[in-house]
Amino acid sequence: MTTFERIRELAKKRGITLKQVAIKAGLSENAIYRYNQGIEPKLPTLMAIADVLGVSVDYLLGNDDTPEWANQKDTMDLEDFLNGNLKVNMAYGGEDLTDEEIERLKIAMTQIFWDKRRQEK
Repeated sequence: MTTFERIRELAKKRGITLKQVAIKAGLSENAIYRYNQGIEPKLPTLMAIADVLGVSVDYLLGNDDTPEWANQKDTMDLEDFLNGNLKVNMAYGGEDLTDEEIERLKIAMTQIFWDKRRQEK
């Protein structure tokens, strides 16, 4: 499946047109149709389209067959994690994070979480 076909399929699943995807991604109305003619989008364009469609760039490029940002088994309730109600093993670069690194991550994520909540109000 080509990048264009993946974009078209996802847009259809989400009930929006390719023109709407393009506009929401900050592109010209017909930009996405060019990708059906063999023109490959640049990374910033792919990132914008992926954001609109709620998928990863890797999915759009065909490097990953899972269209969601994360598999269901990898998701958890953020508030439970931040409040310490979930004990999880986390890794980065193939190595488990230490307890100290997980605590630092919680602090950073808490700040982002509450900043986002304040902006929504």
